[in-house]
Amino acid sequence: MKILVCKSPGVFEYQEVAKPVLTKGNVIIRIRRIGICGTDLHAFKGIQPYFEYPRVLGHELSGEIVELEKDLPGFNKGDAVTFIPYFSCGKCIACRSGKPNCCVSIQVFGVHIDGGMAEYVSVPADALVKGNGLNYDELAMVEPLSIGAHGVRRAAIQPEEFVLIIGAGPIGIGTMLMAGIAGAQVIAMDINETRLAFCKKQLGIRHLVNPTTSDPETQLSRITNGDMPTVIIDATGNQHAINNAFHYLAHGGRYILIGLQKEDIIFNHPQFHKREATLMSSRNATREDFEYVTTIIRNKQLSAANYITHKVTFDEVKTAFTSWQQPDNGVIKAMVTL
Repeated sequence: MKILVCKSPGVFEYQEVAKPVLTKGNVIIRIRRIGICGTDLHAFKGIQPYFEYPRVLGHELSGEIVELEKDLPGFNKGDAVTFIPYFSCGKCIACRSGKPNCCVSIQVFGVHIDGGMAEYVSVPADALVKGNGLNYDELAMVEPLSIGAHGVRRAAIQPEEFVLIIGAGPIGIGTMLMAGIAGAQVIAMDINETRLAFCKKQLGIRHLVNPTTSDPETQLSRITNGDMPTVIIDATGNQHAINNAFHYLAHGGRYILIGLQKEDIIFNHPQFHKREATLMSSRNATREDFEYVTTIIRNKQLSAANYITHKVTFDEVKTAFTSWQQPDNGVIKAMVTL
């Protein structure tokens, strides 16, 4: 079978390897869709933490079960599925506390171990998520939307709260959708006017802030009637954006970091302290988040297809990948078909 390997930053190579063999506790999935994530783009650039090369990327996946053990309840050969790509130990303090998404020895598919840029993969059967009538495009969108759902759940958003979401890329847009469903008054911040226009047109977001066109604190104060946002969620993974956002937070507010970068977070302690602010990270997602997202897609509360802006075949990924990193190409979500 064919796989695509990121051999080193900026270098992809197609290779032929043996198809995986069915082992106890696993299933074999024929990959049908691969969503391209910011994690993949960062890994290709060489700026992704927790990463070693060479690596097969890809963790936003959907496919068809082609081999499984006979006694696997609820699943059959030919089923369309996605799966939770964060493989946890089940024994550590996080797992015992119901937080396998931040397992001490977590193995994220396509990050710590080789992922889904392949024709077939073998994954643990207990990671499977039922398709429940969703198509392959929708199923490949469940994982990135679950990232946003988890961050919003961490934020404990209350109806009508002003929630600033920084970064209108795929994860940020998914987070905006989830915050809107939770009842928030969403504020989208990005330096890319095309992405802000997408938020307005496709998501119906009224409050748009570009920090490069005028003072962001002034804009946010105006939108929030002087209060500033009570929730800020970063989805940029950009150190400058993460550090700047501390200035935007309301007194008593919560700041949730979905975005991830390699450097230190720097903020003024007295300014943070006087707000009695809360700082949280939001890592990956849980089965609860995956099930929630499949439900809202099935109930037509959002259309996952609206956010897929680019499609290519597996054979075209190596050529197309670099172009997806260019802001002027208008990429929101690139989807690979097999």
